[in-house]
Amino acid sequence: MKNENLDRMIALAEDFFAAKNDPDQIAVDEEVMDRLRKIHPATLGEVADEHGPIAWMLVLPTTRQLMEQFLGKKITERELLDLTNGGTTFDAVYLCSALVLPEYRHKGLARRLALEAVRALQRDYPIRELFYWSFSREGTRLAESVSRSLDLPLSRRPE
Repeated sequence: MKNENLDRMIALAEDFFAAKNDPDQIAVDEEVMDRLRKIHPATLGEVADEHGPIAWMLVLPTTRQLMEQFLGKKITERELLDLTNGGTTFDAVYLCSALVLPEYRHKGLARRLALEAVRALQRDYPIRELFYWSFSREGTRLAESVSRSLDLPLSRRPE
């Protein structure tokens, strides 16, 4: 069966983030996905139906030191990933990206994926805070909701 939703999700990601045209952003491809899975299996989340993915979530566990550098614009998103290494004791989580096909929005899918990911990371690491770089009002609301639900402080990268 053709994976009808996959092409739509890829197009949605490119239209929204335009990461391929921005060397400072994480452009998710197979190599990046393999690297994320090696850091921790919970970094990538997906909800799918019989036609393929309907929601994707990417989180990145990292250190407070790298978080502060990213929030202070001393390193880029891509550098944040490059400097984050498995085997480190992570204490912060970057709520990197969430995508949901339009007809599946407002059903709590992105929130559920984010909560599952951070809780899985909390089982392995002493996660103390969350941070994000918002591209939309919905992204900000999602990050705030996850922060409240987990009772973790939240920081935002300034524009």
